[in-house]
Amino acid sequence: PSEEMITLMWSFVVSVYSIGGLLGSWSAGYLSVRFGRKKAMLFANIPALLSATLMGLSRLCGSFEMIIAGRFFSGVCVGLALNIHLMYAGECAPRKLRGLIAITASTAVATGKFVGFALGLREVLGVDALWPILMAANALPALIQLLTLPFFPDSPRYLLIDKKDKEGCIKAVKQLWGDGDHMAEIDDMMAEQEAIRGEKAKSVCDLFHDKAVRWQLITLFLVSSCMQLIGVNVV
Repeated sequence: PSEEMITLMWSFVVSVYSIGGLLGSWSAGYLSVRFGRKKAMLFANIPALLSATLMGLSRLCGSFEMIIAGRFFSGVCVGLALNIHLMYAGECAPRKLRGLIAITASTAVATGKFVGFALGLREVLGVDALWPILMAANALPALIQLLTLPFFPDSPRYLLIDKKDKEGCIKAVKQLWGDGDHMAEIDDMMAEQEAIRGEKAKSVCDLFHDKAVRWQLITLFLVSSCMQLIGVNVV
């Protein structure tokens, strides 16, 4: 292939990740309500392991198309996991720690990027013989989550509001926050349950038409768009 075609293919390898991320993000809301936050997070590890397998075996199979497919599934995983993680972590945290716990997602993303760049150095895995291992490294955190997350309870808010399981909610709260008087926060969740009774879940189109959150949506859109223009994809 010509040099221009090679550049085009590399660009597609990079950008197909974002296409997968868009698909995963659009599916996150449905899956988190349909199956619960915890099961949806476990489900997000499937495309992660699939992407690691495809990219890790791409050299052995002599197929650059497997790298493209792996990048796509990796994007699906991130689109699902990042959105569902924020819901799960925020709903599992007590009110006084909710903001701090939500920030851990950004910290984890920054740490993951640093580890990825470090592993990609020529002194580590960024050499001709080891790059398939580097591209399959995302299987490790997926396996760790698959082994540990089943021991955690589901989100108390999901159990109470979506599943109508008050006993399960109380049990999850005690497991997460320890023994003590947590009825004030449970009462808040019950009040929220009453407030949204009979309302259907909003779709993406409903969100765009809701004037109450228009400026918040515009602000988030501008910040997220500018993040893509700082050169990280070029790097």
